[in-house]
Amino acid sequence: MTFLDLVLNSIKEDEKSWNKFRSAISEREIKSKTVLLNEGDIANCIHFIKKGCLRQGFNKDGKDITFQFFFEDQAVASIDSFINGTPSLFSIESIEASSILSIKKDDFDEILQAYPKLKEAFQSLIFQRFRNYTRLFLSRIKDTPRERYEDLVTNHPEIVKRIPQHYIASYLGITAISLSRIRNRKKT
Repeated sequence: MTFLDLVLNSIKEDEKSWNKFRSAISEREIKSKTVLLNEGDIANCIHFIKKGCLRQGFNKDGKDITFQFFFEDQAVASIDSFINGTPSLFSIESIEASSILSIKKDDFDEILQAYPKLKEAFQSLIFQRFRNYTRLFLSRIKDTPRERYEDLVTNHPEIVKRIPQHYIASYLGITAISLSRIRNRKKT
């Protein structure tokens, strides 16, 4: 069961709670290249992807750097900004046309208070995200670009299938030309 399913099922169990919180959950269809959060803004929503793909990235000296992808049934927010009310260090943008559910911070906090099991699940989600970032960080230090690409193909084939090459190259910390060379060597 996904975190979103857990949230919705918990709230729907009690009709009074559902009537109170359903208006807090907004569903919308967004086009590709829709920016949900700009770098430097404060994250006031957490988003759940029903369909589509989002990315997190930032701008470094005019260069767009991607460091995370999110797909169906995943939650995405600038967690530090969302929890602490600080400016986000990155942007969140759709890569594909997507269907998302969004919950504003105040409403999400109220939901977590009303449902302690959701608070525990949210903490688990944050810890999983921390593990993912740690692996990504260590991979950038210890693995070659080719090893990072091979790991991506093996462990995250959905990224290779659905994400444009320039975003994959940025995610791997290499140029699009280097990614093309790695991919061509792999085919031979």
